[in-house]
Amino acid sequence: MKYSYFPGCSLKGTGRSYEESLLPVFKALGVEMEELDDWNCCGATAYMAVDEVKACVMASRNLALAERLGHAELLAPCSACYLVLNKTKHYLHDSASVRGVVGQALQQADLSYSGNVPVRHPLDVLINEVGLDEVKKRVRHPLKGLKVAPYYGCQIVRPYATFDDQYNPTTLDRLVEALGGSVVRFPLKTRCCGGSLTGTLPEPGLLCSYIILKEALARGANVIATLCPLCQFNLDGYHDKITRKWDPVRIPTVYFSQLMGLAFGLSEKEMGLHRHFIEMPALAASAAA
Repeated sequence: MKYSYFPGCSLKGTGRSYEESLLPVFKALGVEMEELDDWNCCGATAYMAVDEVKACVMASRNLALAERLGHAELLAPCSACYLVLNKTKHYLHDSASVRGVVGQALQQADLSYSGNVPVRHPLDVLINEVGLDEVKKRVRHPLKGLKVAPYYGCQIVRPYATFDDQYNPTTLDRLVEALGGSVVRFPLKTRCCGGSLTGTLPEPGLLCSYIILKEALARGANVIATLCPLCQFNLDGYHDKITRKWDPVRIPTVYFSQLMGLAFGLSEKEMGLHRHFIEMPALAASAAA
């Protein structure tokens, strides 16, 4: 299997450990990814609120690059990128006027886009293409004793539930179980972490993160697994501020790909775990058991 790969800005910056863990894990599973040459920011979700058409032009350039690369499908690990690229595909399909503007803009860059490149999330590929049986075959250190709260965030299944249930997604739950971990029932699995509010309206943004962290601890989890760079940053990076405002809710938040890497026998450093703010002794002990 070979896919075009759109890392997006986060996986080259604050979400670097996501890419560091995702690439070797997919390589171990025989999934090839070719990064788009000269990709640009997808526009993220905020740009859609400023100018939807211009946001579509930005995102469409990446879709056009993927189509030109020639692989059948495009992988977008970041939840915001995944959402924006899918939303752009819907807009291009549904609106002739948007197609016209985008087509003219792409033409000026010697590009074109026919709309035929599916946008996939790595979790979708793992479950529906690779398969959990293949994942289980690569497990060398089952994550026994690790109690995981699966946290999907709000963008991966809304508004487009393309590969999982919109209200009760289970793909991440099933992946954790395949790695030997224990899944904690987590009703807040699709609740917003606060998103970019933490940078503009800090108090309500931090409150969203605090509620998720507190609930994970109350449910008995000793780690939160996520698939969104912004969610990981919000849940991992503001513990001091949350403690000053409310009370301590310290629990590590990691990417699903990092859990996979540890279960596959890769080291914490290879998985980028040293980049996180909250240390994970329970995770390390489980992986080494």
